[in-house]
Amino acid sequence: MSTIKWLEEWFCAHCTDDWEHCFGVKIETLDNPGWAVSIDIADTELENKSFEKLELDNGDSDWMVCRIEEKCFKGYGDPFKLESILLVFKEWAEGEK
Repeated sequence: MSTIKWLEEWFCAHCTDDWEHCFGVKIETLDNPGWAVSIDIADTELENKSFEKLELDNGDSDWMVCRIEEKCFKGYGDPFKLESILLVFKEWAEGEK
């Protein structure tokens, strides 16, 4: 299953007629350039799950940061890291990392 398909299913599984009105998933671009991903984990099974901050810094064209901040998974990366950011979230949510 693709990472995007998995994220669609994860999102749908958390749509409870309440959660999606307050929380959700945001994928945006950055002007440096790059990606910003924000996935709310409040009121999910991941809310209290530990996450070790991930940092990759090999220069302006090869970087990524993923962390949990205020009950939200935050991922940032260069223009070629969108799939990688989503994969970090998927593997963590599934218990693989």
